[in-house]
Amino acid sequence: MNKRTLGQSDLKVSEVGLGCMSLGTEKQHALSIVDEALELGINYLDTADLYDFGTNEEIVGEAIKSRRHEIILATKAGNRWEEGKPGWFWDPSKAYIKEAVKRSLKRLQTDYIDLYQLHGGTIEDNIDETVEAFEELKQEGVIRYYGISSIRPNVIKEYAKKSNIITVMMQYSLLDRRPEEWLSSLEERGISVIARGPLAKGLLTERPVSQANANIKKNGYLSYSYDELVKTKADIEKTAPDLTATETAMKYILSQPAVGAVIPGASKVSQLRENIKSVSGRRLTEQEIKALRFYTKRDVYTAHRG
Repeated sequence: MNKRTLGQSDLKVSEVGLGCMSLGTEKQHALSIVDEALELGINYLDTADLYDFGTNEEIVGEAIKSRRHEIILATKAGNRWEEGKPGWFWDPSKAYIKEAVKRSLKRLQTDYIDLYQLHGGTIEDNIDETVEAFEELKQEGVIRYYGISSIRPNVIKEYAKKSNIITVMMQYSLLDRRPEEWLSSLEERGISVIARGPLAKGLLTERPVSQANANIKKNGYLSYSYDELVKTKADIEKTAPDLTATETAMKYILSQPAVGAVIPGASKVSQLRENIKSVSGRRLTEQEIKALRFYTKRDVYTAHRG
């Protein structure tokens, strides 16, 4: 599989990574998905301490412990919880991040994390303190690089200006093109976008829109009504008729130079294989890319701009 360099780093990741959130908690099933991903050329795994309250990190740690040196391992922190208590709360403090990383390292059965990400963030946070925590962890050799997972323009702007982040993770698909506002400026700063949700909850796969869940049928998806989804999906599929819907969706995201990787989730091995297969073969032409942009909306984030 083709590899890309994340930001201004020496991390070379497979174009398709594995978003581990949807692995589930059945250990053997989850391990089989991770094992297959690694066998098929994925070297980039993305988890978070919050996923299943640490269980996801434990499963990923078990899966990679014998081949840790082959893996680019990413996890996240900032959502704090207490064992045995429901729910969590936001805590981007230096003290908590430096405490959370120790627990993640133990669960992941490793002594370093390749990419440590802030799992959210608000403009009201003490961003300087958070950055200081990540910089100290780098100096200590506990993490190699750091990034953020955020869709908030004001937060992204502050971290791009004040820190040495190499990545910003954002939901990005043909049905959610809001990140495109930021692609050129992030690329200029040497920051890569990690695209989660590239298949828009399955709306951009081969599954017909008519099989979408009741909520989407009633309320649509983001700014798309259900009827708009039906028409837009048909327009997408006719743009490159020799490609599957999944291929078109994934190749569109990877056509953006600022994108370091796409990280679709997979709850079954068959989904994983389809995701990996979708990036092989020919690329989209410039004409096809222009058509896809014509048929889909380019919305922008209207909140969190001040």
